[in-house]
Amino acid sequence: MPLFSLVFEDFMLPCLNKQVLGMPCPGCGIQRSVSLILQGEFYAAFLMYPAIYPILALFGFLFLDVFFKIKYASKITIGLMIASVVFILGNFLIQLIN
Repeated sequence: MPLFSLVFEDFMLPCLNKQVLGMPCPGCGIQRSVSLILQGEFYAAFLMYPAIYPILALFGFLFLDVFFKIKYASKITIGLMIASVVFILGNFLIQLIN
């Protein structure tokens, strides 16, 4: 287990929504998912928070768009945003049902 992920896990924030209301928020699991990616557990990261990969794709594309002129960048960005929101809401609904 890499040292960075051990340090990262020590500073994870608790979900206040889950503590106060007893139900998860739409972002529950993203910190643990990032930690799993840093450990190389890509499938486990997806199972923990399925929206992690559309979000990473969105941030990666936005980063590339700063340095390179990409044709249809706004349409691609909107598509990646919609995919991220769909995954986030889908994951949230699955958590509420279970």
